[in-house]
Amino acid sequence: MEIGVYTFADITADPVTGKKITAAERVRNLMEEIDLAEQVGLDIFAVGEHHRPDFVVSSPAVILAAAAVKTKKIRLSSAVTVLSSDDPVRVFQDFATVDLLSEGRAEIMAGRGSFIESFPLFGYDLKDYDELFAEKLKLLLQLNAGEKVNWKGKHRPDINNLGVYPRPFQKTLPIWVAVGGTPESVLRAGVMGLPMALAIIGGMPDRFVPLVDLYRSTAGKAGKNAVVGINSQAYIADNSQQAADEFYPAYADVMGRIGRERGWPPMNRDQFEYLRSEKGSLVVGSPQQVIDKILYEHELFKHDRFLAQMSMGAMPHKSIMHSIELFGTKVAPAVKKALQNNI
Repeated sequence: MEIGVYTFADITADPVTGKKITAAERVRNLMEEIDLAEQVGLDIFAVGEHHRPDFVVSSPAVILAAAAVKTKKIRLSSAVTVLSSDDPVRVFQDFATVDLLSEGRAEIMAGRGSFIESFPLFGYDLKDYDELFAEKLKLLLQLNAGEKVNWKGKHRPDINNLGVYPRPFQKTLPIWVAVGGTPESVLRAGVMGLPMALAIIGGMPDRFVPLVDLYRSTAGKAGKNAVVGINSQAYIADNSQQAADEFYPAYADVMGRIGRERGWPPMNRDQFEYLRSEKGSLVVGSPQQVIDKILYEHELFKHDRFLAQMSMGAMPHKSIMHSIELFGTKVAPAVKKALQNNI
């Protein structure tokens, strides 16, 4: 199983001290996180796309291009590219460039996006939310398949036998579909035979088993390979209590802020502890607890990739660096060894 980290590169005020770092400092910290992830042997680092004041990355490809020249082995992915409100031609060109800079380590994780700020920003109508993604995903796949493109669609000008350059270092760019729990999105990934990244950010992971089963059965009926990734919120410290105490303030602040926008009740400590319990969705605790949680999820999903969302909210950079270090040096090797022994 591939194991890695993803982040939205939050830039918010510390809920305890009220202090906030600059965007420039957050970007520098992000570069250090990517560099460390490679040093400790993790397989992937992914960054999200947002167009809000609480996140610093609006263009994953720019960040990944910078990371490409600082690293040598780690795969570099978006998490996600909000394809619905972007131009697939530019997305392909940008990630092909990252692929050239990294000599074949780039990939795209395409999604509809859980926030909607990019739609009015780039002139799209939210009533076309799903139609935009479906059409643009088909175009992205066509661009990936060959350099000359003929295209007619509803939401983008036609392309009449034009070449799209540069071409990537790899024969084709790996393209994943990111889903949050919508059966229609799962079915689309299965029918198209695309790797599926499932984000589990609440509740109990076992409730997502039917979605993974649906994806695999749909892919099988279509004669396609089924590749599953699980993305979970995570944080590791030297012991369980320390991990909980350090992560909770920032996590509760993020969930509370999003909750106020979407009508959720505020997060409390009891709910947090329930979510990080043995079978909960939060992968937060000591190295051994995190090892156990990832192996538990693998029993449920038999997934091929696990990505940990770290640096939620205003988590101190030093703490996140230590969490990544523990993840790469203690957790990932133990998980891989356990899975290898079970083959």
